[in-house]
Amino acid sequence: MHANISQAFLPNSGNAYTTRFLKVRGQSEALAQRLSPEDQQVQSMPDVSPTKWHLAHTSWFFETFILRPNLPCYQVFDENFNFLFNSYYEAVGPRQLRTERGLITRPTLAEVLAYRAHIDAAMEEFFDLASGEQLETLCYLIELGLHHEQQHQELILMDIKHVLSCNPFGPSYHKKEPAAVHKTHYLQWFDVPGGVYRIGHADDNAFAFDNEGPAHEVLLGAFKIASRCVTNGEFLEFVEDGGYDRGEFWHADGWATVKSEGWEAPLYWQRDEKDNWIEFTFAGLRPIYHDAPVCHVSYYEASAYAAWAEKRLPTEAEWEAAARYFDVANLLGSVANQRASGYLQPIPAGGEEPITPQRMLGDVWEWTESAYAPYPGYKAAAGAVGEYNGKFMINQMVLRGASCCTPPEHARITYRNFFYPHQRWQFAGFRLAD
Repeated sequence: MHANISQAFLPNSGNAYTTRFLKVRGQSEALAQRLSPEDQQVQSMPDVSPTKWHLAHTSWFFETFILRPNLPCYQVFDENFNFLFNSYYEAVGPRQLRTERGLITRPTLAEVLAYRAHIDAAMEEFFDLASGEQLETLCYLIELGLHHEQQHQELILMDIKHVLSCNPFGPSYHKKEPAAVHKTHYLQWFDVPGGVYRIGHADDNAFAFDNEGPAHEVLLGAFKIASRCVTNGEFLEFVEDGGYDRGEFWHADGWATVKSEGWEAPLYWQRDEKDNWIEFTFAGLRPIYHDAPVCHVSYYEASAYAAWAEKRLPTEAEWEAAARYFDVANLLGSVANQRASGYLQPIPAGGEEPITPQRMLGDVWEWTESAYAPYPGYKAAAGAVGEYNGKFMINQMVLRGASCCTPPEHARITYRNFFYPHQRWQFAGFRLAD
């Protein structure tokens, strides 16, 4: 579990850890400040968790894995919270069913915020008292907790968007329009030569989740990757060509889902009184931005579109190999429109002719053709923390990149996001390969 992370990875003092910790924690509360207590209680579907639950669960993580075992004077805030705010850690004990988190009307939001303050104060005390040796021993676990909280920040946005979309008046959460960029470049193709590529996380001086390693070599044939993601306007052509009524483009499970769920378009798309397509955004109901990447589509929809377009989705190895080959992490045009931009929605890639694939680390998480499975040599850590990723390596598909709601410092080309193929409330789109 990356226990051998070098000293270069560590903050140089407990004070530096405190600053970083409080910054991340403050970002979670800033997201929630736009919401009423009532907003933060709602669970609009089984996949959604209330904002209040996210705020408590991320605090529970530090209480359970850092404070209880490592701060001798720590006083537990409320023993009942271990049941209420454990997510899926079997080794920690029983928990509230995920589908019933919205029933946790008590504790109140005010009590949850008091719990957060209690955890923050205790963590500050821990950083003050911990020796350099103890911080070195626990560095990965502390960073895991911070990155776990950043994951939940994106989940807060995913979930509250769904909650607000279910309100009959389509209320807004945040309004920030992009600069006057209404076009995107024509789709182009970039060649990636065949050969042996090394993928996966291998930098002991930087954080990664355990599922991003071990680094290993893969043999790839030559392929082409699209210069940008598929846009709303392009996906609309698929819709208007009867894509959701033509079974020849769909996996069997996908076709069954289309029929059982009555899908006709991406999540949050609907027709207005003039029969024009509009979509629900954080700014409320708006006309579809035709040149922006399509978002909130499932793997099934991405794969069906690719079949309709006579292309395919890249594998995750191809996606990472292309990102490395074109060095997209170090190109300003490719690292754009994450949460720090403030848009909280995909925006057009721009009209200039690109020299590399664009926006591989922003706008939307990109579906790949790869099932979520362990890399060669992967071994989950011992104990409860080992349940973080490994137990989910079945029946899900990998997404790569980052989205318009991915927190700062949380995007990298080795990141392996994963969702079930039918899910689409996450900020997911796709680019094509050939």
